[in-house]
Amino acid sequence: MLPDLTQYLWIAWLVLALLFVIIELLTLEFTFLMLAAGTLVGGLGVNLLGGPWWLQVLAAAAVAALLLFTIRPLLLRALHRSSRPVPTNVDALYGLGARVVAPFVDGAGSVKLDNGETWTARLVGDGAGVDVGARVVVQAVRGATVDVVVERKADSD
Repeated sequence: MLPDLTQYLWIAWLVLALLFVIIELLTLEFTFLMLAAGTLVGGLGVNLLGGPWWLQVLAAAAVAALLLFTIRPLLLRALHRSSRPVPTNVDALYGLGARVVAPFVDGAGSVKLDNGETWTARLVGDGAGVDVGARVVVQAVRGATVDVVVERKADSD
């Protein structure tokens, strides 16, 4: 005769909760964390209280659904509220300062950006008095070339 496997159901609840936590660590969006909490609180909780298997499944599903639709949105809102978008890659170059490292000939030269990268540059606007070492600001990025303008110092008049 086969043994009654429902007496080992608590092991299945623990394994399922552990699996959900591992998946949550890979996705990081609180969905599987809520499922793991529903599994532990609903499924394992009813199991420890001696409830039948169908009540354990029903309680796990109800608790997981409740957490998914109430706690998860609050956690996501709190997580995203504290983070502002940070420009990266080419978007981070706009408005970045630079220093001229090669003189501009026919409007084209070379600059070293404040982030340490050296770029081919095209001078936009009035380029009078732009020597090596002068400060410029990135105005646009066009492929592997940046468009720069001369950095104007604020007048203290």
